[in-house]
Amino acid sequence: MIRRPPRSTPLYSSAASDVYKRQENGYLIHWYNLNEDNDAEYLEWLHGEYIPRRLNDPRILWACHFKSLDNVTHPGEKGRLSHDNKSIPAGDRYILIFGAKKPEIFANPTVTEYHQSLSEKDLMYLKMKREERYNIMTEEARGPGSEKKPIDGAGLSECIQLGNFNSGSYEDEDELASWYTTWRIPSMKKLPGCQGVRKLVSVSGWAKHAILYEWSSPEARNSTFVDHEMENPKMEEWTDRVVRKLVHAPGSPNLARRIWPIIE
Repeated sequence: MIRRPPRSTPLYSSAASDVYKRQENGYLIHWYNLNEDNDAEYLEWLHGEYIPRRLNDPRILWACHFKSLDNVTHPGEKGRLSHDNKSIPAGDRYILIFGAKKPEIFANPTVTEYHQSLSEKDLMYLKMKREERYNIMTEEARGPGSEKKPIDGAGLSECIQLGNFNSGSYEDEDELASWYTTWRIPSMKKLPGCQGVRKLVSVSGWAKHAILYEWSSPEARNSTFVDHEMENPKMEEWTDRVVRKLVHAPGSPNLARRIWPIIE
């Protein structure tokens, strides 16, 4: 069961009182799994204690927690996405994202150093996570969607699609950057239900790249995103060539629904 935050629980730092005036350029993203026998207990602690304490740091502007959806359909031919399922932890069912003014905030203290300051009780809850990995990232580019996000105090929309990956070769990096800048990001402002897109690059962690789409709902994404390039075969061919060179983290890209904060 997902618990709604009490009225006294901050949804974001006091330094981020206006969602559209925030200037986040640092992201800490955790991917992990939980066991079903203790997931409710862990989520109650995370949403009620861990996240609010993190947000006491005025440099951290907001936090959002997502649960990944199953049986997601992606554009293109089935099997064209490559994954590294051997060298990194495979957690991907839950995604916890913090936004901050700068990425360096998540290196002072580091995640490890911050956790070392916590109580034995807190550490017990942290040990409930399985197959966790995380990245510190910064923003490379940002583009609007076809509609604006609600001004509801949450840092990200109710639904996201998050891909995290590496290019096949350093020689492919320029084409990847050009594809996002000139085609994929501008395309999102035409899709109903899309509320924005952010291209991220890594400061620390396995994935050098990430792409974060914001959607009004999973249904909106599924109805517009999967086939959005079919009317432009030239660009669909370019997309296919670029995407086939990438190596994704396990489960990536994830379509996920926000489970904290729940805004009524």
